[in-house]
Amino acid sequence: MTVEGFQVLAQRLQQGEPALFPTDTLPALAAIPAAAQAIWQLKQRPADKPLILMGASVEQLLPCLGQEPPDGWQRLAELGWPGALTLVLPARGPVVEALNPGGGGSLGLRVPACEAALQVLRCSGPLATSSANRSGELACRTAAELARCFPEVSRLAPEPWLPGSGQASTVVSWQSNGWRVLRQGQVVVPETPFP
Repeated sequence: MTVEGFQVLAQRLQQGEPALFPTDTLPALAAIPAAAQAIWQLKQRPADKPLILMGASVEQLLPCLGQEPPDGWQRLAELGWPGALTLVLPARGPVVEALNPGGGGSLGLRVPACEAALQVLRCSGPLATSSANRSGELACRTAAELARCFPEVSRLAPEPWLPGSGQASTVVSWQSNGWRVLRQGQVVVPETPFP
């Protein structure tokens, strides 16, 4: 497929096409929430594995929850946004239905610490994202690997990209009894951040 600048790539995304771009962790396979199905198809990933909503800012992401976030989310966001932290928060409405169908009303949110990713997100709006790999395979780390794995998907120009850390994001989820670390990654969060 083609290698495109920020504006053209954002236009392709807004038209429902998937796209690939770098982040501070691993490259992202992305689509607008209404076209999230393309990510599961390209990855050959089971539809019961939710996608993450990535945005350029807190202000861009919070309205997508469809409700107020739980107490304590700001303290966690300050630990790792922008950066390699995914917060799984209670949510309702069309975005959670598109990214986490049948998933109990929660949505993973992330603001990356990668200027190229932020530039795409500023142009496109919040995007459904996942690591760029076929389900069960190692994540692609370079634009060249992505071109081989997903030749039909547009990538962000210019290449080569600055490398990400290669480590997955830390995932912290709101549960009925408080916050729980689901996966320790690049951002270190205490096992019990706070009640």
